[in-house]
Amino acid sequence: QVQLVESGGGLVQAGGSLRLSCAASGRTFSSYAMGWFRQAPGKEREFVAAISWSGYSTYYADSAKGRFTISRDNAKNTVYLQMNSLKPEDTAVYYCAAGRGWGSIPQSSDFGSWGQGTQVTVSS
Repeated sequence: QVQLVESGGGLVQAGGSLRLSCAASGRTFSSYAMGWFRQAPGKEREFVAAISWSGYSTYYADSAKGRFTISRDNAKNTVYLQMNSLKPEDTAVYYCAAGRGWGSIPQSSDFGSWGQGTQVTVSS
């Protein structure tokens, strides 16, 4: 397994931007597909974005399309989530996850390693 540590969360006004980072330990980071999920208070955890091990394939939830960008730097064992045009409904704890790939649509069950999460709060 790979250990994951998220950073970059915080408080931002609506319309602002944040970049989340997820640092992974281990020498096999480049073999993992990576994903970002989020969980708002009282809600189920939901998929946000995913990227293949090579970085060539990405997948976004409808809520993230056009506003969020997932990327990775395998030399730094890090995956990023650039979030622009943030909305109050983006407020959640954001989790980074690693897995071996996904089927038609990335799901939580496709990812076996999870970070502790980083809080993102968007004020109106």
